[in-house]
Amino acid sequence: MKLEEAITKRIFDLCNERNITPNKLANLAGLPSATIRCIFYGLSKNPGTRTLLDICQALDITLFDFFNDPAFKTTELEGSY
Repeated sequence: MKLEEAITKRIFDLCNERNITPNKLANLAGLPSATIRCIFYGLSKNPGTRTLLDICQALDITLFDFFNDPAFKTTELEGSY
């Protein structure tokens, strides 16, 4: 699995758990809705750390909580350039 796919899946799963739509997440995070859409649709190949921090704060979790997921506990993740 590619890293951006794992990040997208994690954000998607967290939003589903909390019944948060992509637009609501964008509003909560103070990000343009286009940024969230690009992440959700796989157009963002490298979401920045600041963007991830804003998303985590909107979801009321830490970056540790975000990455403390089985999807990131593997040496099989691939980056894309």
